[in-house]
Amino acid sequence: MSQQKSKKTLINWDLVSVNPNDKNWDWKDLFCFWGVNIQSLIGFSLIASLYLIYDMNSLVVFFGTLIGSLLVYFFSNWIGKPSQKFGLPFVVLLRSSLGINGAKFFGLLRSVVGIFIFGVQTYFLSKAIVYLIRIGIFTYDPSLLDKEIFLTFFLGLNVIDWFSVVITIVIQGFLFSSGMLFNKKIIKFSALSVYFGIIIFFFSVLLNDVKVSSNAFVSFLDYNNFLDKSNVAPLITVAGTTFTFFSIIILSYGDFSRYVKDESQLKKGNLSLLLNLILFSIFTLFIVTGADAFLKQDPENLNRILTNPNDIIGKLDNLLVIILALIFIVIASASTNLIANFIPSQYTLINLIPSSLSLKSSSFIIVVLGFLVSIFWLTYFSQIGALSYIDTISAFFGPLFGLIIADFYMIRKGNINNKDIYSLESNGTYYYSGGWHLKGVYALFLGFIFSASTIWNSNLMFLQSYSWIIGAIVSYFVYYLLAKE
Repeated sequence: MSQQKSKKTLINWDLVSVNPNDKNWDWKDLFCFWGVNIQSLIGFSLIASLYLIYDMNSLVVFFGTLIGSLLVYFFSNWIGKPSQKFGLPFVVLLRSSLGINGAKFFGLLRSVVGIFIFGVQTYFLSKAIVYLIRIGIFTYDPSLLDKEIFLTFFLGLNVIDWFSVVITIVIQGFLFSSGMLFNKKIIKFSALSVYFGIIIFFFSVLLNDVKVSSNAFVSFLDYNNFLDKSNVAPLITVAGTTFTFFSIIILSYGDFSRYVKDESQLKKGNLSLLLNLILFSIFTLFIVTGADAFLKQDPENLNRILTNPNDIIGKLDNLLVIILALIFIVIASASTNLIANFIPSQYTLINLIPSSLSLKSSSFIIVVLGFLVSIFWLTYFSQIGALSYIDTISAFFGPLFGLIIADFYMIRKGNINNKDIYSLESNGTYYYSGGWHLKGVYALFLGFIFSASTIWNSNLMFLQSYSWIIGAIVSYFVYYLLAKE
């Protein structure tokens, strides 16, 4: 069957309901999905920092991260169910609450954030490639790195940096544009191989000096005064921080849950998030504390504890471990980029012009724009505080979630008109006022105001970890009150 050829159509075979025969994801695939979302440089550094830098009780951090993960579990179940049931990506579901045109333009916000972060992560991913190239050159002939060609910079990048950025963006674009069947293989390979790499890293730290590394790990475990009232605020903060870390995934979780076999597999797979978090936290804490104990035998390393894996491997005196660690960092960073940024951006871009864009063409747009972000990140975007503006745009994500949940569960009672959701007819269920559902737009902006105020109002910044949830709750109730009959 060929796709409709009309210049104006909402139908696109990448956006239509998934064939039941293609719903082949089970809980094990979702285990890998959540594993990939945790296995990142940011995830490693965040977990290590919560346990070691902020001087909090270990049990407070442990239960705080579990509470935050439970929030992610419930929210993912809510947003994942309609996509699993009807096989639709998040941006198509959005047509029900915002109208067919509202979903086009407000859904595009997910692409703006996704493409920008894709470019930023590509820049940092390319740095791991740079380290590998420099190791190779240094091993062959150390004097080559002193050549003028390697000391000449343009936009803050030398020839190795430029080569690494180009090769990183091209490989990602080539691999990620192959469709969900291949992406699923990438996700499974990445999750399992990175866990294998973490185990290698774990044993390299452990076997360096079993007694020192083990004692360092045990000494950081603090069980005293856990029930003290003073731990309530830190517990809430840790839970909010953990939720915030995963929040960018939740909104577009339907892009993946649409491929899950049934609701039982969905819930079981989402629960595996907690298992992933526990496993990754144990490995992370041991690696950081063990490496710190070993490194502090050198007086130069007494000043601070290292929580970034790049910093840790830079201090190691084992070339093989360093190379392996860098390879696993590349795999982990690339797969996280795929899930959190690339796939959601593909669907929201296609939804903007369904009759013209495909996975391939939308991928090309993402690659080009991501490349521009990558090369200008160091000299321009990082200097102007671009991430603050991205955070502001992201303040729409919680409210968008609230709209979808209120519309599907409270207004539509779990039903979607699969025909009208692709209809441009003025009498279609989701056409509303010229393709805009004004009640949804009003509820969205009201939620955004509350969410963004925690970013820009200094008096409300203590609520920033919960800005996503605050925006979702406000939009949920406002939309329900406006849209109910």
